[in-house]
Amino acid sequence: MKTSISEYTELQFIEFLREIRLANEMESDRVLGKLLDRFCKIAEHPDGTDLIYYPKAGADNSNEGITETIKQWREANGLPGFKPRF
Repeated sequence: MKTSISEYTELQFIEFLREIRLANEMESDRVLGKLLDRFCKIAEHPDGTDLIYYPKAGADNSNEGITETIKQWREANGLPGFKPRF
């Protein structure tokens, strides 16, 4: 199991967000809760799961948009980013 954002490519993180959304529809609260906890620990974004469930007005809360928001926030705060694609 990946434990930091630098272990994910952007595409892998987008897939992780898809996994969260699928779990929201089909899994128990326990399973979803574990995924959301992992999301918060990996992303480290101050808005946490609000990026998914309660986005700011005008924010892109698609999987790609959330990934981009996290990427930009981490860059602006001098934090490690996603693993390079190649």
